Amino acid sequence: MYKNILKPLLFLMAPEKAHHLTVALLKFVLSIPVINQVFRSLYRVENSKLERELMGLQFKNPVGLAAGFDKDGKYFRPMTALGFGFIEVGTITPKGQAGNPQPRLFRLPQDQALINRMGFNNEGVDALVERLQVGKPKGVVIGGNIGKNKLTPNEEATSDYTKCFEALFPYVDYFVVNVSSPNTPNLRDLQEKEPLTALLSQLQQLNKAKAEPKPILLKIAPDLTDGQLDDIVDIVGDTGIQGIIATNTTISRANLNTSDQTLEEIGAGGLSGRPVKGRATEVIRYIREKLPTEAVIIGVGGIHSAADALEKLEAGADLVQIYTGLIYEGPSLIKQINQQLLQKHPQTQLA
Repeated sequence: MYKNILKPLLFLMAPEKAHHLTVALLKFVLSIPVINQVFRSLYRVENSKLERELMGLQFKNPVGLAAGFDKDGKYFRPMTALGFGFIEVGTITPKGQAGNPQPRLFRLPQDQALINRMGFNNEGVDALVERLQVGKPKGVVIGGNIGKNKLTPNEEATSDYTKCFEALFPYVDYFVVNVSSPNTPNLRDLQEKEPLTALLSQLQQLNKAKAEPKPILLKIAPDLTDGQLDDIVDIVGDTGIQGIIATNTTISRANLNTSDQTLEEIGAGGLSGRPVKGRATEVIRYIREKLPTEAVIIGVGGIHSAADALEKLEAGADLVQIYTGLIYEGPSLIKQINQQLLQKHPQTQLA
């Protein structure tokens, strides 16, 4: 129904408007208990063989919703009915900010891709905390993706990340440090070894002072060189964080079917979707060979089918996340991935 009816209608609208309409309707519809149960029966795959225990957390299945879809924690409760094993909210910043001017989200249908330059638009960490205080859905792991405000200089970025960390600590199960978005000026400079080590070390110091520390992961760009990836691996070891999310969006425009004129009209932004699939898998495979076995990798980028998800897992990812694939393929994608996992590995959990 999604691909044949809803998607063509939604694709007639501006992408950001379509997103807000979709999630608002979904939230309303799934607030009706009977319909919520119907969605759960349609999309959720319940099987103990899908469960994963990682970072001290129990995941009902390895398919998650990537950050950016639910920046402010307004929709994570209804989204659980679609069968996700975990949901990541954010990216959140200490203060609310409007993000970049619209239009800032663009579809590339010929490439089954999106370009966004949202710019960490969100209502601020206090607003997210208010929503999380109501309580999280049973059986679903919730991650908090944290960033810095646009006007905060990089020299003071650690303060922004620590504010978000402290505010969200009681309410999320794990944290993701986002220094890889291309849409906040100079943010990616924080991926360099010295500032990144300092930032993660400070967060780990705060984390270890807690009675029960929580997992911290780092989200990295697909545009890093092998040398930079080697630095990331060293940083994971030096700081003791639990793992990496690979990868964020890319600034590359190589090998796209979309015309150069259209790309020039769209302008700057991070590219996600099918074109990122190969590079994201390459990064996963590269860092998996170098990271210690206990370090967790969450694979994201270009997952539009069950086969794409399996590719990420077989390259070394422990879990996967989707976003752009959900826009193009619809919510049945989550079910397809979990069903394929059961068919391919019917006897034992995928390591």
